[in-house]
Amino acid sequence: SIKAIESSSKEDDTTWLTYWVVYGVFSVAEFFSDTFLYWFPFYYAGKCLFLVWCMAPVSWNGSQVLYQNVIRPCFLRHHQAVDNALGNLSTKA
Repeated sequence: SIKAIESSSKEDDTTWLTYWVVYGVFSVAEFFSDTFLYWFPFYYAGKCLFLVWCMAPVSWNGSQVLYQNVIRPCFLRHHQAVDNALGNLSTKA
């Protein structure tokens, strides 16, 4: 990520920022479901393969696919409500 930030090309910045957004969403989801998921055989191997797919330097990597098809539409649908809630919290603080 640091190499992407420090490079002159900004395309790799977008790639890594997309990866970190997907990883963050995955980590939050895993936090709440890890109690049940670790009972499944090969869960950690599957998790490792999923994260490698998300980092793969190909156009169809997991980060791009998940961000474009799941996270971005959800964000665009709810971003106004989140902005309003954060605005209300900042005025109350």
